[in-house]
Amino acid sequence: MKSIFVAGMQIEVLDLPASRPHTPTLVLLHEGLGCIAMWRDFPQQLAEATGCRVVAYSRPGYGQSDPWPTPRQPDYMHREGEVLLPEVLRALEIEQPVLVGHSDGGSIALIFAGCYPEALRGLVVMAPHEFVEPETLAGIAAARKLWDTTDWPKRLARYHRDAAQVFADWNDCWLSPAFRDWNIEAYLPSIRCPVLAMQGRDDEYATLRQIEVIAEQAADVRLVVLDACGHSPHRDQGARVLREIGDFLAALHAA
Repeated sequence: MKSIFVAGMQIEVLDLPASRPHTPTLVLLHEGLGCIAMWRDFPQQLAEATGCRVVAYSRPGYGQSDPWPTPRQPDYMHREGEVLLPEVLRALEIEQPVLVGHSDGGSIALIFAGCYPEALRGLVVMAPHEFVEPETLAGIAAARKLWDTTDWPKRLARYHRDAAQVFADWNDCWLSPAFRDWNIEAYLPSIRCPVLAMQGRDDEYATLRQIEVIAEQAADVRLVVLDACGHSPHRDQGARVLREIGDFLAALHAA
């Protein structure tokens, strides 16, 4: 584990070297309550399966990274995709990566890909959000009840410097009236790189419409719907996810 200094903040980074030559760097973007540690062994499994350099970082306020100096706003994913991610890539000297984003991280990856269409070799998104659905709000409201009535605060505190703030930022923002009209579909037609979009059929936070709109609006998209899978494909169907990413990378190489 190491850290980089970006936009006045110290950001924690996991950087696993490539074991095969001429492979793209895979950059992991975590979910709304995630961080490097909460990827568990997925980065290592991905590095071993693909031979690629795999980089993961904890976004500001998550894990052991410094927080943003200003409070979170409904456009926080835009700020991450348009402003912070380009700075992180520059600091790590990464060019033409393949982004691998989960949930909020998938949305951030889509924003980046639409804003900087020539900057990527490929894009993998797992359970991303493009707009707010009633199912999403219901899942996040249910999460609030679990937070208030279980030992979830204690468990999340194992991973974050300030777990209570991490949860409040995510939960309060998504359930705020100002967030109801949040939508990133305008970025999709500008995406030029190949996209692999995966989602569980049993996703508790969204319907399959979330990945269908990517295929309808972006240029080159492969959709994968995973059975017996909820909102975390890399945990619920890890072997299938690794295989799909491996096939996707092989197709990129062949192209």
